[in-house]
Amino acid sequence: MWANDQWRGSLFDAGCPASDFLAQYSRYFNAVEGNTTFYADPSAATVLRWQANADAGFRFTLKVPQQISHRLRGTERAAALAQWLDLLQPLRAQIGLCHLQLSAHYLATADADFPSLLQQLRSFSPVAVEVRHPALFTKGDAEQQLHQLLRQTECERVILDSRALFAQAPLSAALQDAQQKKPRLPVHVCALGHGPMFRFIGVSNLAANRPFYQPWLHKMAQWLDEGRTPYAFFHTEDNISAPLLARQFARELFELCGEDHPVLRPWPGDLAPSQNSLF
Repeated sequence: MWANDQWRGSLFDAGCPASDFLAQYSRYFNAVEGNTTFYADPSAATVLRWQANADAGFRFTLKVPQQISHRLRGTERAAALAQWLDLLQPLRAQIGLCHLQLSAHYLATADADFPSLLQQLRSFSPVAVEVRHPALFTKGDAEQQLHQLLRQTECERVILDSRALFAQAPLSAALQDAQQKKPRLPVHVCALGHGPMFRFIGVSNLAANRPFYQPWLHKMAQWLDEGRTPYAFFHTEDNISAPLLARQFARELFELCGEDHPVLRPWPGDLAPSQNSLF
């Protein structure tokens, strides 16, 4: 996400209007995980506004609508996907990945039409598939078939790590809500192609995340050294501290391997004078 009122005075200027959120966000982050498309299609005018407000080097990772990923099948799904991709056409050059998140009840390898779905998506942009069916986390035949299919279609498998979230006692309403809604699945490290996608679901206590993401610093450094372009997205239970968590990770990655990132530049909140400053 890039639109959060509570980032004003930190990532955003204190008086930043909502219409400028994306422009200010893209000064410091070079990609975003766009979740709103999962629930509703943007208007054509909104797509054009996104295209105009983010610079050419910014990358959107947009989630395939749940109507397509969770409900429709066969020719109806293919037709709906074609319509959605046509809507996104003005943004195509700035789409880093299409994020296909599948239901925990959907065994992709048992759907004869699933390969054609991947091919249809892949003809538009790179694709990352997030699976949640338990059979795809056992390293058995189904998971091996999934990886073979993803390699054949040049798609990535989303890597999800929610251990930091579930390591915390649910002492706040936000933590209780997040632990009820977020998936708790084994962590399977899988970089199938050039652009692996990593999702880290942590907590607002930034220090509590460190033991869980430390191994990922080395994995990111390895992927970068191999010439890959990994996508890394960070969440907290209410996402208020998500930008700070991403920045903390980027700072430690820079210390480890010298990989610079625009998120390490001073934010508006860093530059704002404190109450005790002299003018």
